[in-house]
Amino acid sequence: MNSLNLNHIVFILLFFVSFETFAQRQDYIIGRLLDSQSNEPVVFANIRIKDRALGVITNVDGSFRIPLKYREYGNIIEISSMGYKTKEIPITDFSQSELNVVSLIPAVFGLDEAVVKAKGRRKRNLNAKQIVQRAIDAIPRNFPSNYFSSIGYYRDYQLNDDQQYVNLNEAILEVFDQGFNQLDDATSETSLFHFGLNDNFEQDSLARASYDYGSLRKIIKKAHLDAYGGNEFRILRIHDAIRNYNVGSYDFIGTLKTDLIENHYFLRGSDTSIDTEEIYTIKFWVFYPNYRANGTIYISKLDFAIHKLEYTMYDEKKRNKTGKMNKHGNNQKVIFDITTDYRRIHNKMYLNYISFYNSFTLNIPPVFKVEYITYNIARNCFMVEYNTIPNAEQSVHLPNYKVEFKKKRVKLKSAGRSENLIFLFPKMEKEKIMAMTGEIMKAEKMGTDLNDLFSIKVANVRDTLGNLVNKWTQRDYKQFREFFVQRVRLGQTAPKDSLFMNKCKPIFENQPIARPDNVEDYWMNTPLGKID
Repeated sequence: MNSLNLNHIVFILLFFVSFETFAQRQDYIIGRLLDSQSNEPVVFANIRIKDRALGVITNVDGSFRIPLKYREYGNIIEISSMGYKTKEIPITDFSQSELNVVSLIPAVFGLDEAVVKAKGRRKRNLNAKQIVQRAIDAIPRNFPSNYFSSIGYYRDYQLNDDQQYVNLNEAILEVFDQGFNQLDDATSETSLFHFGLNDNFEQDSLARASYDYGSLRKIIKKAHLDAYGGNEFRILRIHDAIRNYNVGSYDFIGTLKTDLIENHYFLRGSDTSIDTEEIYTIKFWVFYPNYRANGTIYISKLDFAIHKLEYTMYDEKKRNKTGKMNKHGNNQKVIFDITTDYRRIHNKMYLNYISFYNSFTLNIPPVFKVEYITYNIARNCFMVEYNTIPNAEQSVHLPNYKVEFKKKRVKLKSAGRSENLIFLFPKMEKEKIMAMTGEIMKAEKMGTDLNDLFSIKVANVRDTLGNLVNKWTQRDYKQFREFFVQRVRLGQTAPKDSLFMNKCKPIFENQPIARPDNVEDYWMNTPLGKID
């Protein structure tokens, strides 16, 4: 390979990926973007045809796919990301049959003084809090007040403990926004071009279910997320604190316009850049007895436009499972994490992407359990029925059962088994057994709940597959919702004759489709697979 190609791009073939797999991708160039120093994935970087609005954002593993039809629009791919030197690569340098690995070089900046010159006044330095305040005050000036639309790729999915994608839903959609002087949730409309469940990835019906704080089957610990009709895209939009700067968004950020400064401590970080624009990096945080939150806001030195807002809330009482330090130097468990990124188009800031994830816990019902307990009058014994065949020895081991009648312990003398039925014979004199049986018969005749009369607790019994009786299990997941803008259309209003997404029902549940003639210009940036 000549030196020009070495400087631009390195091609590698993943031998564990079959030829058939790549054949399925023949309409796309497949790649992965890495940091040239750490070799870590560069997440959510911009990959665009130079001087064109069309583009794609890299995934959480740094992967991306570019339609081969991009060749019709230009011959230079421009790659940029906050804190890295922008890179330009001829599209002909990309392989069509192999995984293309591209390296970005970090841009190094020092911590400069924030000096602002006001006409007719002396220069003065701004501290971190003052820079953020200026950025918030400048939102009406730096962000659009006129109509526009954003077309892009939306997905929601879960990641399990093995970093496998689960329940991946994907869509191409267009958001019609009336501008930042209007309330987004009340006035914006969304057209769905295409949506569907990607069945190439694992499906888990329990993880897909709605949050359930009644039965506690699926919950976010130490947090509550409104369902908003089950519409995950609407949930994502509401959590854009920049777009919703004058209304409430999420914990501790509150209303960005009034609460961010009040609720946090601020500190200047090292300056950075995006493309050729120099950026202030402001870190902020807040601590509470049960929570901590850390964030970073990236602000233009040119006009105080907000380019990016990162925010993470942690559970101060719980550690993550890996034990590794996270990006904020602690090992607390993440409750939720949000990244919102805007880019400049004609001196106004438009959404580039937003990624929101929260951790949640599934409380999974027992596989092996007691179906019901009763009293067998014919045999004068208590009876336990399991939902499947129990271990023969454990199921008749008397210490595994605690029987109470009228809240007093009943001693047992023996046990018998027939398939999944266990018979527990009380160790009592015959007169007492007859008296107890009589009381049970009377209660049953009167319709009294027998559970008020006697109870049986079972422990240490397993089924033939080793499942412990009545044992609930937990699985932890990360729930992601992400929207990556591929094109912004300025001055675009919502068509009057179109059907829009119903915000009060799930995005993937019988929603209307409004497919334009140029729908093929947009594509699913589907992840490659398991995150390394």
